[in-house]
Amino acid sequence: MSETDLRSAIAREMPGVRADLERLIRIPGIAFDGFDHSHVERSAEAVAELLRGCGLDTQIVRHGGQPAVIGRKAAPAGAPTVLLYAHHDVQPVGDPALWTNDPFEPTERDGRLYARGAADDKAGVLAHVAALRAFGDRLPVGVVVFVEGEEEYGSDSLDAIIQAHLDELRSDVIVIADSSNWDIGTPALTTSLRGIVNLFAEVKVLKSAVHSGMFGGPVPDALTTLARLLSTLHDENGEVAVDGLIGREGASVDYSEDRFRLEAGVLDGVRLTGHGTITDRLWTKPAIAVLGIDAPRTSEAANALQPSAKAKISLRLAPGDDPKSAYAAIRAHLEKFVPWGARIEVTLEAGGAPCVIDATGPAFEAARAAFASAWDGAQPVDMGMGGSIPFIATFQELFPQAAILVTGVEDPHAAAHAPDESLHLGEFERACLAEALLLKNVAETLTE
Repeated sequence: MSETDLRSAIAREMPGVRADLERLIRIPGIAFDGFDHSHVERSAEAVAELLRGCGLDTQIVRHGGQPAVIGRKAAPAGAPTVLLYAHHDVQPVGDPALWTNDPFEPTERDGRLYARGAADDKAGVLAHVAALRAFGDRLPVGVVVFVEGEEEYGSDSLDAIIQAHLDELRSDVIVIADSSNWDIGTPALTTSLRGIVNLFAEVKVLKSAVHSGMFGGPVPDALTTLARLLSTLHDENGEVAVDGLIGREGASVDYSEDRFRLEAGVLDGVRLTGHGTITDRLWTKPAIAVLGIDAPRTSEAANALQPSAKAKISLRLAPGDDPKSAYAAIRAHLEKFVPWGARIEVTLEAGGAPCVIDATGPAFEAARAAFASAWDGAQPVDMGMGGSIPFIATFQELFPQAAILVTGVEDPHAAAHAPDESLHLGEFERACLAEALLLKNVAETLTE
């Protein structure tokens, strides 16, 4: 099919693709503990139905965790096989009061579709479906569509699924549709991602709570102790102050502070932390955030010294660092700097490796040409990502000969993981067209 044919086909398919996206969004498939996982099952069934409708031999698989979906269509003689990845599970919505509308009822406003999962990553699933529908029975490559069911929860069973279906997933090109574009109107390939280590730090100072008036003064309370400990993770300028973590400079993309502040929603007067360019601080240096603290609610707090306090800490690793050594470094820091002789217990929740992708070669040039065509001549940016997709390192290890293309349907205003997550509908259509053109270009470039 020609580019003109594919443009017409994508335009023809978009109303149905959007309708199917909205149906998928309405299924609240959250893989976290404490949620109704029957919805994740329903979501997997819906994805499987979509893939079967594209003519793929489809199965729902699991290995101890939530259901994933694998759909396959064999390659024409001599043609390459492309693996198309996305995930159908979503983040919890948090406080529903912070959403303008029901998080699972897709609502269009100003050219954007608002709902949980609209951008991350159910639109990634439907981008794959749109490309397949555009070709119909004239698909020029083999495809394996792999849609995971617990990516937001940490991909605990992903390695087992890949190992169990290694031959089915083997491919020449891997497209991971779970990242972002540089801006509205400017596509991107993600070529580096930070890793992640999540851990808990709990301090203990008393056998039980005691009266704050009778014992306050000589006795340190656990919340103050924890606060002082957490403050040692950064220096006075907000730079990470943990020895042993890797960081570097060198990101070349221009990202102005004004644009960053606007996209992040930083309040006027709040200074940014750390030093170096915005892209260095986001992509090639470590970052530490306190995600939560177990403590009494202020409305319920008694006049008592708390005996213990616990924090969840998230460490983002720069490319080149290792989760095991990074965890050892932050654990050693916390144990060294805990004040006043308080007892401390540090436990690892989960970790994932960072990655760097060598974005050279025919598959990457095929992708860049596809993006430039879909975005009417706008050249794609090679960008880093401050977030983490740890399983990319797994794909790199298990499929060393495959070209890994990290793409996505998000933009800087998508608010993934936050209230009022949204998808720019115009950019979504461009992403669908870009994927169809990518399959066409890969077929022309890599077919023997």
